[in-house]
Amino acid sequence: MAAVNLGSTDPAGTTHRGRKPAPAASAPFAPGAIVPGATPAAQQGPEHVTEPTQYDAILLAGFGGPEGQDDVIPFLRNVTSGRGIPDERLEEVAHHYRHFGGVSPINEQNRRLKAALEAELASRGIDLPVLWGNRNWDPYLNDAVAKAKAAGYSKLIAIATSAYSSYSSCRQYREDFADALADTGLADGPGAIQIDKVRQFFDHPGFVQPFIEGVREGIAQLEASVPGLDRTTELEVLFATHSIPSTDAAKSGPSERGFGEGGAYAAQHQAVAEVVMREAGASDVPWQLVYQSRSGPPSMPWLEPDINDAIAELPAAGRKAVVIVPLGFVSDHMEVLWDLDNEALETAQQQGLVAVRVPTPGTHPAYVAGLVDLVLERVHGAPVESRPAMTELGPWYDVCRPGCCENVRLGFRPALAGIAP
Repeated sequence: MAAVNLGSTDPAGTTHRGRKPAPAASAPFAPGAIVPGATPAAQQGPEHVTEPTQYDAILLAGFGGPEGQDDVIPFLRNVTSGRGIPDERLEEVAHHYRHFGGVSPINEQNRRLKAALEAELASRGIDLPVLWGNRNWDPYLNDAVAKAKAAGYSKLIAIATSAYSSYSSCRQYREDFADALADTGLADGPGAIQIDKVRQFFDHPGFVQPFIEGVREGIAQLEASVPGLDRTTELEVLFATHSIPSTDAAKSGPSERGFGEGGAYAAQHQAVAEVVMREAGASDVPWQLVYQSRSGPPSMPWLEPDINDAIAELPAAGRKAVVIVPLGFVSDHMEVLWDLDNEALETAQQQGLVAVRVPTPGTHPAYVAGLVDLVLERVHGAPVESRPAMTELGPWYDVCRPGCCENVRLGFRPALAGIAP
C-alpha cells in the first residue's frame, strides 16, 4: 500500500504547520450536474449511488485539536472563525485543554484510526491509501488535498469522523471540503480533485456494536458492584451527545422527512439508543437521551436536558446507579474526557450515585471494519437493499439532499457531496 506523508514541508524538508483555508466563494459544477465536485457516479444527485466508482484514496476527515499549550488559542480561533469571539472568552473554554497540558486526544485518536484502517484494508487486499486531514488544526484538509494531487490521486472518498446529521457534524465537513479545493486551486479545470463522502453511519452495525457491548458490560459491572441493585427501578442509562442550537437541530436532515423539533439529529440518536438497549438485552432498564458541552449564550435555546441536570434528578426517581454512554462520539474527544469523565462523573458522585462511562468506538475492530465496508459500498455501487442499517431511518443518503443541515445563522455556503444548496 502506498505511503503518503501528510506533513507540509519546506524545500529543505523541514516539517511545519499549515493553515486553515478561507471559506470558498463558490463551488464547481460539472456540465449538467447538480452535485458540485463529485465523481461522475454521484453528480446527478441520487440518494444512493449504485454505480461502481474507482477511488484513488480515502480521505479521513477529522475535527482537529491542539497538541500543546501554544496551540490552544489559535485552534479555538479556527473553530470559532467568523464569530468574532475575543480571546478572553476563548480562554473560558481553553482551560479544558490546558488541564491536559494543552493537548487534545483527538489527533492521536485519528492517527490510531488511520493506522487501523490501513491494517484492515491491507488484510482484505484492498489497495487504497488513507489520507488524513483536519478541519481546524494541522494536518489541515487543504494540505491533505495538495498531497493527494502530488501523489496523482483525483477521486477521493471521504470518511468524516462524525456519525450523525447536523450542520456541525456533516454539512460543515462538506463545506470544508469545498474550502480545501478552492484554497488549493483544485476545485475545477484540468487536474481537479473530486471528493465524495460515505453516508452518515449512525445506525451502521460497525458503529453501533461497540455501544451495545459497552452498555451490556456497564450494566453487568454495576450489578456486580451494587449488591441487590434492581435494574428496573434503581439503574438508569444516559445516552449523551453534543448539544447543538435548537434552530440548527430543527434544520438537520432533509426537511421533507418531517423529523420535528429536534430534526434528524435528535431522531437518529433516539433511534440508535433504542437499538442499543434492545440488543444489549436491557429493554427493562430505564434510559434517556441527554446532551452535553453546550457553548452558546443563555439567550439561545440548545437541545436539553443537560446531562448534569439529568443526573441531579436521578436520586429523586430512586436511582442508585447510572451508565453513561457517549453515543454521539466516535472516540474519546475532549468533550468525553472533560465533560463526561470529569464533570458528569463528579456530578454523579455528588448525588451519591455509582457511575460508569462506557467506551467510545475508537479503534474497535467492528467500527474499523464498518468504515471500510462503507467505503466498499461506494466502490462496488452496492444496492440499497444490501446496505446494513440497524434503525428504520437508514441506510442514510450517499448524496445529501437539498436544504439538508442548514446553518440558520450563516445560511448555505459552498459544500461538496450534496445537492445544492
